[in-house]
Amino acid sequence: MPSPFPGVDPYLEHPDFSPGIHHLLISEIARFLSPQVRPKYLVYLEVRMYETIDNDLSVIGIPEIETTISNASVTAPPTPTQPITVTLPMPYQVREGYLEIRERETKELIAVIEVLSPSNKRTGKGRQIYEEKREEILSSRTHLIEIDLLRRGQKMPVIGNNIESHYSVLVCRGNRRPKADLYAFNVQNPMPAFPLPLRSGDTEPVINLQELFTQIYDIASYDLKIDYRNWEVIPALSEADTIWANAWLGDRQWRD
Repeated sequence: MPSPFPGVDPYLEHPDFSPGIHHLLISEIARFLSPQVRPKYLVYLEVRMYETIDNDLSVIGIPEIETTISNASVTAPPTPTQPITVTLPMPYQVREGYLEIRERETKELIAVIEVLSPSNKRTGKGRQIYEEKREEILSSRTHLIEIDLLRRGQKMPVIGNNIESHYSVLVCRGNRRPKADLYAFNVQNPMPAFPLPLRSGDTEPVINLQELFTQIYDIASYDLKIDYRNWEVIPALSEADTIWANAWLGDRQWRD
């Protein structure tokens, strides 16, 4: 059963679901592309791993421990003998999948496909590592496809984009820099289809993001995992987008 939403399902941005969506989407893109580009090109599924510390536990799926004291009592505890429950910033390991398209005979890197994770869009080690890799790709002739399906966090830098959108897909061809194609869309819109740049003259497969997302939703049975009638979207939508989402679900009998 497909998602009730026309494009990105905002309920899947919850920390409990977003890591799984990231890995499933990368895998489905690889599964789609491999027969399209062979035998000249090969698709490699790579994993970037690093350890980081994050104070915002809500975005990594770790329940936050509640304290029973006010901010005022933090600076002036009632008695020095009574312990206060606090939360420590704990290190955790991040695993981010991405795709490399290489020419089979020469092993030359032709294109990189990245699906941004929450760590990439927050200040910290995850963003630093990704920005360094992004700069390395942009200084080469390698094509870059950057898929951002997360409303929360700081967007990757793009010059001259005055459009505010929830989501985006960046297709940056190595032979057109600094120009690139940006597909900007919102929760109300279907996801775009876009080409995978290869060598000049080669047929470029078109990645239909909406079709792949629908397959992922069905494979993972998210319709049975999400309670659309009672759950709220995390991170929250704006007031106007919340009204739209509730009406959209109500019209399709997914919400009362």
